[in-house]
Amino acid sequence: MLLRPTLKISEIFFSAEGEGLRQGEPAIFVRLAGCNLRCDFCDTKYAWNDGREMPLSLILSKITTLGDKYKTRWVSLTGGEPLLQEIRPLVSQLKKAGFKIKIETNGTQLINSQVSWLTVSPKPPDYFSTQDCRKMANEVKLVVTKNLSLALVEKIRKDFSAKIPLLLQPQSNQDWSYQKAWWLFQKSLKAGLKNIRLSCQLHIIYGLK
Repeated sequence: MLLRPTLKISEIFFSAEGEGLRQGEPAIFVRLAGCNLRCDFCDTKYAWNDGREMPLSLILSKITTLGDKYKTRWVSLTGGEPLLQEIRPLVSQLKKAGFKIKIETNGTQLINSQVSWLTVSPKPPDYFSTQDCRKMANEVKLVVTKNLSLALVEKIRKDFSAKIPLLLQPQSNQDWSYQKAWWLFQKSLKAGLKNIRLSCQLHIIYGLK
């Protein structure tokens, strides 16, 4: 990928972290456009295409304005798949401005930046993640789809260090997925899997973006 002075952005907004171990913390979200997997259960399909080409200066200005307004220095780079674009210049500028950066990725792309927090969410059908994603992840988030099996949970658990929490994330806050997540949670513990946790979608529960 060539270095570019712009990025394709779907949206920039303030909210609270809705998922994972940082749940409930205030953050500025930068949703980058484009995705290489396009899962049928995705709840941000609008970010797959288009997006607005924005210069880094404007992106940084919007982030700074929201950060100052809501008194937060956390920025969450998400998508789509944020690592499909060259984000190193943005990450560098955010660091210089005193922000902490979280990246949420499906794990299929190389991590080209050192950030404060990395969430890896492997996706079907292969649930593939790169070696550096496995090494650098702070948490693994696994969406509980209808096709997710205990065998797949076991596979993904083995892909990452047992020190890294693996969170079972209900699909789109649906009741059947919560029930299946609880079932998989119990089965995982009985199977001896380490550091398996239950999660939810706090932003949906609160009706946030």
